[in-house]
Amino acid sequence: MFAVLTTSWPLLLGVMLLMVGNGMQGSLLGIRGAIEGFSTFELSLVMSAYFLGFLGGSRMTPDLIRRVGHVRVFAALASLISASLVIYPVLPNWFAWTLLRVCIGFSFSGVYVTAESWLNNQSTNETRGQTLSFYMIVQMLGIIMSQALLNVADPSDFTLFVIPSVLVSLAFIPILLTASTAPVFESAKSMKFKELFIASPLGCVGMFVTGGIFSALFGMASVWGTEAGLSVRDISIFIASIYVGGLLMQYPIGRASDRMDRRIMVTALALLGFFIAFVVFVFKVPFVGFLAVGFLLGGITNPLYSLLIAHTNDFLDTEQMASASSGMIFINGTGAIFGPLITGWMIEAFGPNGFFAFIGLLMGALAIYAFWRMTRRAAPVDAGAFPTFTPQATAMAVGLVIEQASEQSDE
Repeated sequence: MFAVLTTSWPLLLGVMLLMVGNGMQGSLLGIRGAIEGFSTFELSLVMSAYFLGFLGGSRMTPDLIRRVGHVRVFAALASLISASLVIYPVLPNWFAWTLLRVCIGFSFSGVYVTAESWLNNQSTNETRGQTLSFYMIVQMLGIIMSQALLNVADPSDFTLFVIPSVLVSLAFIPILLTASTAPVFESAKSMKFKELFIASPLGCVGMFVTGGIFSALFGMASVWGTEAGLSVRDISIFIASIYVGGLLMQYPIGRASDRMDRRIMVTALALLGFFIAFVVFVFKVPFVGFLAVGFLLGGITNPLYSLLIAHTNDFLDTEQMASASSGMIFINGTGAIFGPLITGWMIEAFGPNGFFAFIGLLMGALAIYAFWRMTRRAAPVDAGAFPTFTPQATAMAVGLVIEQASEQSDE
């Protein structure tokens, strides 16, 4: 562990600052948009635009890096992020914010790809597993800490937009001044979607559905909180509870899934998510109850993402896993684009609890499909190790984690 921190702390510190800045602006927009008088549907377009940009960035950034190099791509995207963050309060218009969110999503996707390739280059075969684990933990901690910063100033002021801009700018100092040279970028060729679906129908359908759940839960939580009349403090605590649940429940659920048919775990988690969302939709819940709901839904959604990729890998050869991960993430990103849009419509149709109604419907649909898939073929005889990662990671990080997990399962 000490060796990992000694060699990788500049990159890990930079990633944490990036996640603090990104997590802060994502929550702030839902609160500030309501102050500016944006409708719920307009805010859903703003939130959805991030995932559209992120998906585009994940596809285009590798080519940019190969053409002009890591440092130039890093510097260009950093400038675009910082500029976009301070333009938000200058242009309080939902259409302008939507375009800015596309830029932000595109830029953060490229920054993560660059940071992850650098991090991989700094690691050795002996330290790569611990480095990747630290990276995933740092991502979650950064977003959790970002929620506290929402309370340091008035959201109707300019200050809360300046803070993430400064944090993102500072994040590049330890990354760009690290002693290691920029790595040669390599990206795996994506597996064809038809091949991927044939290998794992549940993996493909499940990743699309969880993309919608993830973007609704993490992208629209602040919009729901504003519509429900929560204070900025309560909204920030609720969103933090989602990420804390995702951080703490990932490992025990992953360990349990290594000892059973993963489809049983997917079905059980999705059913639990449906039940929780149904209870909140039907009954009046106090704020403390919402914190428990946020913790559980976050603790279900994050492991579901990893479980579905692990389930897909159980039906693939080792050499197929990296290319399959890229396709899986693309499917997840496509689903994520539609999550905020439908959630916004549900909130307008059913009130604030339409937020939970949409999540519950997707959880229920996933549970039914996963259960049905168990009747179509037997579980794999020799399942691999559970790879732990977060939905914020790009295809590069996911591929590296999968590679590490497959090596561990072969030992």
